[in-house]
Amino acid sequence: MLITFEGIDGAGKSTQIQELVHALSARSIEAVTLREPGGTAVAEKIRQILLESSHEISPIGELLLFSASRAELVQEVIVPALANGKTVILDRFFDSTTAYQGYGRGIDLELLRSIIAISTCGITPDITFYLDLEPEEAMKRKFSKTSIPLAFEGDELDRMERSGLEFYRNVRQGYLDIMHIKSERFVWINALDPVAVIHSRIIALLDERFLQNQSSYDERNAMGTSKSKKERFL
Repeated sequence: MLITFEGIDGAGKSTQIQELVHALSARSIEAVTLREPGGTAVAEKIRQILLESSHEISPIGELLLFSASRAELVQEVIVPALANGKTVILDRFFDSTTAYQGYGRGIDLELLRSIIAISTCGITPDITFYLDLEPEEAMKRKFSKTSIPLAFEGDELDRMERSGLEFYRNVRQGYLDIMHIKSERFVWINALDPVAVIHSRIIALLDERFLQNQSSYDERNAMGTSKSKKERFL
């Protein structure tokens, strides 16, 4: 089972992932939690370059660095974890590439699809929770101020966040477009809702989708999965 969380920084992905992990742990369900970019020794070094570097990186260079990080994570961690019947929870996956590098940086979407297919080994999430938040509100949350900054700027921000407010507006539109196309996989969530309300909705949706459809899901994922793991989800 591969569960992904998407949204711009400040939408609350990390908080909801923590809440979900606690809920799974309470039901004795083992989950592997990962983030992009990162998750392996090589991928973490790439993350440092992408987010902490003061140097300019071209849009294509940025795309290839993100993709290299993802390829390492998929092959070293995600594929083995799924093969062992584990639930994998991922903070960002290839939808971020489409939103950020496609809609945000303006890279051709067909080119993106080809590179994504290579870096993911064709793996697709079973469900994706998209926490929707306007960029202005994201910055307000980040700095905990009553006034909304006019742009993403300042030393407090990483390299991606310094891309500008218009960039993040385009990224958000990208997510909305992806969600419309991939509506069977995406779940839209209002990131302004209380944490507990969002968590309850996530748990309810996972229960509904993967308990009611567990039989057909197991048939597709039975190889290398024990009976206890087949019955594992929520």
